[in-house]
Amino acid sequence: MPTIYLSLGTNLGQRQQNLLRALAGLDEEMVITAVSPIYQTPPWGMTNQPDFLNLCLSATTKLAPLPLLHFTQRLEQWLGREETVRWGPRLIDIDILFYDDLVWCSPELTIPHPQIGQRAFVLIPLADIAPDLVHPQTGQTVRQMATAVDAAGVIAIKQNNKKEVETRRVPDFPPLGGEPSRV
Repeated sequence: MPTIYLSLGTNLGQRQQNLLRALAGLDEEMVITAVSPIYQTPPWGMTNQPDFLNLCLSATTKLAPLPLLHFTQRLEQWLGREETVRWGPRLIDIDILFYDDLVWCSPELTIPHPQIGQRAFVLIPLADIAPDLVHPQTGQTVRQMATAVDAAGVIAIKQNNKKEVETRRVPDFPPLGGEPSRV
């Protein structure tokens, strides 16, 4: 099964709970192998909004890239995400960072994530779980990319306890292909 790396972020509502619920929902279509600490980070892009909580994870999945994207988007909707302005506030955001060493570009999805090299809120937590992961296009490791970004304001606030993540199941999340519903 392919190894994937995802970034999760939230700056609305019960932020830590949003992350835990997203992790539990992701468990439906993947086996999570590592979860970074949770970081509080300043907003990126649109800066007039609350700080985010971010984490990264590694997992294995049977889903191909586009079904993985559709699954994460459906999970975001099911957890209560609503469309807002680009880079605006959100209840949950799940981004696909890497999918093995695949380089993929389609109208819906680009892998590796095109802005990964600019985002401390992604690179710092990712370096906690995969410092030696090599970007298939640049040849740089995550550690090298993380040291090259401005990490001001990126603060580790919580170690994730695997047991806590495993006990936070999302009830009745519809299987892949089902209709999203509101929590």
